[in-house]
Amino acid sequence: MAGTDRRGFLIGTGLAAGAVLGGGTPARAERRDGYLWLAGDHHVHSQYSNDAMYPVATQVERAARHGLSWLTITDHGNVPFATYSVPPLVADIAAARRDEVMVFTGLEWNIPAGEHTTLMLAPGRGEAGLLQEFVTRFDARVNGTRDGTPANEAIALQALEFLKKAVADRRVDDALVLPNHPSRLGINSPRETRDWRDTAPGIVIGMEGAPGHQAAGLPAPGMARGRGLYDSSPGKFSFPGYPAESYRTWGGFDWATATVGGLWDSLLAEGKPWWITTTSDGHQGCGDWVKNPVDKLDQQGYDTVPYDSEGHTFANTGRFPDPVNAGRPITEYSSFPPGAYNKTWVGVTRRGYREVMQAMREGRMWVCLGDLVAGLDVRLRSRGSHGGVPMGGTARVRRGEVVEVVVKIDLADRPNFAGLVPKLARVDLIVGRVTGPAADRSTLRAPDTKVARSWEVQGDSVELVHRITVDGPFYVRVRGTDGKRSAVGYHGASVDPAGPAMDVVGAADPWEDLWFYSNPIFATTT
Repeated sequence: MAGTDRRGFLIGTGLAAGAVLGGGTPARAERRDGYLWLAGDHHVHSQYSNDAMYPVATQVERAARHGLSWLTITDHGNVPFATYSVPPLVADIAAARRDEVMVFTGLEWNIPAGEHTTLMLAPGRGEAGLLQEFVTRFDARVNGTRDGTPANEAIALQALEFLKKAVADRRVDDALVLPNHPSRLGINSPRETRDWRDTAPGIVIGMEGAPGHQAAGLPAPGMARGRGLYDSSPGKFSFPGYPAESYRTWGGFDWATATVGGLWDSLLAEGKPWWITTTSDGHQGCGDWVKNPVDKLDQQGYDTVPYDSEGHTFANTGRFPDPVNAGRPITEYSSFPPGAYNKTWVGVTRRGYREVMQAMREGRMWVCLGDLVAGLDVRLRSRGSHGGVPMGGTARVRRGEVVEVVVKIDLADRPNFAGLVPKLARVDLIVGRVTGPAADRSTLRAPDTKVARSWEVQGDSVELVHRITVDGPFYVRVRGTDGKRSAVGYHGASVDPAGPAMDVVGAADPWEDLWFYSNPIFATTT
């Protein structure tokens, strides 16, 4: 097949592949049903990360090339970053802001006792000063609080209280926090996740539902690891209630998201906002060159080989030099360029930085891998009415009332980054009962959530309707697939008869297993 050949060429020829697959669509906004939908990515690295390479301006250009309208630069927190990087990074972000792409200042925060986490800041007042103070005081690699101890868990909550107060005091215009690749190492326990959410509601708004690093699953001569670099096993501080299957992706999605009736649904069953996103986790990718040979790393994992005649290293500058096309081409890459594979679509009322953050906070988002579909609108409305409540919203309904879930999908009409025009095969509607705050804050089960209906997709347009007779508070969410890989869900066929299959480490082609997910709509009863 042409697609297979093209992907094989991508794997095997490094920079030459960029010439074939380096194209993309310019950043574009899609207006439908009252909202302007903007694709973006809240987890992108630059040369200010100890494991990345690109200048900020280059990442912005790459994002625009692949259809993004917004992105957040989230370099790793560590001692060199805290010591040297913040002023030049914030200056580079300000210089890179352009009309077609909104660029947010952020941080991949090592949350004390937990995993990596996006911190996303609104531009303007206090942006640089707050980032500098936050990473210095609260990053686990800076202050030595990585171990999963109760004392370190308490420091994580102190950090969130700090952010909440900073926004309330108008020290910074806005801030959002979203845990990244939440199940990868098993160290974000369900209780900690609930504690973060409840400590700073409106700031801690959700999680990375599908991680970046999706190219890591490509077989040799690719990296031949797990999609998302999900190929670990439990460690000393991992939550013991997580099964072995949670350390793998399922259809490219985190187990907490992909499992119907699982952790995500157990959070939604409380009736509280908890949204999902997807990101590139963009470091370097196909067509890139090795920036410098890495001969020796110190105990912190920093390159100690000088990159110039003046003895500069990442450890003593907090940045790498601009990459040049020298050395050897990278063939074992893990990240696709921002927007090339992972897109988070956000529905804003009008274009603007604060508008993007508010739409994210309100859950008006859907996520897509490999450009499986071009547009999605999900509404909950009274039977026979028009309009309805969108993703992230809450409808007020009466017991005994018949309501409709309406799903409208714009199918893909152009090649994706792999040169293929994806075909949507099936759409699933998932319905769950809202039962209130969890008595056990470590629970990761929502027993009243299941796939309520599936539709096989045919034709050139998709508009689906499902009716529900209301018997209590509930929520709905939607997912779709190209149908190439499915399996009975983790909790059995009665819950999920044909969900995503667990990805195989070293043999998981992300282009042959595409999914989209909506965020939920809630319904409360009167």
